[in-house]
Amino acid sequence: MKTIRLRKGRERSVLKGHPWVFSGAVESGEAATGELVEVCDSKGEKIALGWYSPASQIRVRIVPDAPIADLVANAVARRGDFFVNCYTNAVRLVNAENDLLPGVVADYYAGHVVCQFTSAGADARKAEIANALMKFAPGCVGVSERLDADSREKEGLPVEQTLKTICGEEPPEFVEITEGQVKFLVDVRRGHKTGFYLDQRDARATVGRLANGADVLNCFCYSGGFGLFARACGAESVTQVDISGDALALAKKNEALQHYCGTKMEYVEADVFQFLRKCRDAGRKFDFIVLDPPKFAASKGQLMKAARGYKDINLLAMKLLKPYGTLATFSCSGAMDAAFFDTVLAEAAEDAHRKFQVVARTRAGADHPVLLSFPEGAYLKGVVLRSIT
Repeated sequence: MKTIRLRKGRERSVLKGHPWVFSGAVESGEAATGELVEVCDSKGEKIALGWYSPASQIRVRIVPDAPIADLVANAVARRGDFFVNCYTNAVRLVNAENDLLPGVVADYYAGHVVCQFTSAGADARKAEIANALMKFAPGCVGVSERLDADSREKEGLPVEQTLKTICGEEPPEFVEITEGQVKFLVDVRRGHKTGFYLDQRDARATVGRLANGADVLNCFCYSGGFGLFARACGAESVTQVDISGDALALAKKNEALQHYCGTKMEYVEADVFQFLRKCRDAGRKFDFIVLDPPKFAASKGQLMKAARGYKDINLLAMKLLKPYGTLATFSCSGAMDAAFFDTVLAEAAEDAHRKFQVVARTRAGADHPVLLSFPEGAYLKGVVLRSIT
């Protein structure tokens, strides 16, 4: 096995359990793309094993000294409660570094597992990982992979707008899933991520509980998740806004799956920033606004520009709230931590001349665990604010 030797002092993060070794920490040693290597300190003492990636700034991703099948089996077993409580049949089975499988995401949709392999080591072992998922995921009928994640390019891996079935059955065009009392169609081929935002499950339930009787505006609605939960919980009206016509078409299909409840539904294809400004200029107000934008900051270098974007959009939303209205706002930018997001929201509230209480905080659910030694895994932040002025 080839050896990667670290510079003096750079072994500390590895010894503390962080799963990444950056290129600047490497003193010497090379290996093939995806190859398993020994990571040694500056004295040559072995401290870990890892998958090597010569094209990436993350040169080595630390992995346990254990069979791949065992790591997959253990990750699936940790989700056992999801398969017995009947709330949902859509679960994240493997959450990358947080489940000790760097660059491996595996999402379960009613028996169909869709994966993303975004590290060189994971990509080199995808057949083995898929076979283990087929074996250990309850009721699994097939395992496929999405090849369109931008992060693959940073690892020197091909990026394709396609889905390939690795083993078992090919999934249908849309996979129907349930989440509580709401049904969704998941587009596993063209949809965002692996097809659905499983990480917002708990937040959707929180929004639903607070939306009874409200006029709701759901921004960046994608396939309509927050809006449909608000509808199911008795919202008076729901306006779903997204810039993608395809996303709105899917949201309408999802509405058609639900029982009729009398909630007025409206769908608007528009840039959210422009739509909010039009509402402001027209004097249109809402009881409840949901802001779930895409990632504004892909790196720390983009953080301040992202902060301006988050402040702008939250300021616009705060001004559109009726007295005592509620704002559920989210950031999936891993470069922005929760404290900084709170600061941005506080500055927006000050400029809006409104006072808000924090009534709830949300994060990714229990099937998206965060490794304690890997704070980068806690990318998703949600804050539910209620206006008191």
